[in-house]
Amino acid sequence: MRDLGVGFGYLIKGQRWVGRHGRWFGFGLLPGLITLVLYAAALVGLGYGADNLVTWATPFADDWSSPWLGLLRNTLTVLVFALGLFLAVITFTAVTLLVGQPFYESLSEQVDRTEGGEVPESGLPLWRELWISARDSVRILVRVGLYSVLLLALGFIPVVGQTVVPVIGFCVTGYFLAEELTAVALQRRGMVLKDRLALLRGRRLLTLGFGVPLGLAFLVPFVAVFLMPGAVAGATLLARNLVAPDEDDDAAPAPYTLHKG
Repeated sequence: MRDLGVGFGYLIKGQRWVGRHGRWFGFGLLPGLITLVLYAAALVGLGYGADNLVTWATPFADDWSSPWLGLLRNTLTVLVFALGLFLAVITFTAVTLLVGQPFYESLSEQVDRTEGGEVPESGLPLWRELWISARDSVRILVRVGLYSVLLLALGFIPVVGQTVVPVIGFCVTGYFLAEELTAVALQRRGMVLKDRLALLRGRRLLTLGFGVPLGLAFLVPFVAVFLMPGAVAGATLLARNLVAPDEDDDAAPAPYTLHKG
């Protein structure tokens, strides 16, 4: 359980880091602002069109009597919008990181530089880094999509669907948010997606302690934009700990061995 607090601590440290380096905070805001405008438009469209989508998808219920017709379609409309919001939270980070790849690479390198020690560089051209980020993001989104479908189905189970399933959903959100954010620093250290996921699985509570509070905060409009620079900084600090744990971290395992690919 200690790792939950440690993970949350890295989230706070990242926000403090950009607070002390105001120029980098402003630098890191730009990609989030661009992505926010795109996602806001998409969610507004979903809000207006979700009921029509549900009506189109449930023609078998056209002859149902009241209140069953309204109960079914209203429930499905809420679930469709909730699923859209869930996917927006997950994909917002991936799309923002893709849009802001050069921005966040520079920010992450600066965090490594100020913290001392090695400042890894991928040595890859920008187009190659963008390709790797896009490819890995698609792979992550496929995983998220599978979880989303499963959680949506489990949401129909009485009691469990309204209590346990949302908690699992937030844990899934937090885990993959942490993966997407730490990828900025870990890719520069030569780690491919498979190795990154293995690294995070080895410290699940640490990963969830960082990602779950961030995922909850991202549900608040505009908050994600202002937290992104600090989230990237905190994820870089977290990645440094995962690859080369601090000596005073009693719960830390031995340093991870990198597998370049």
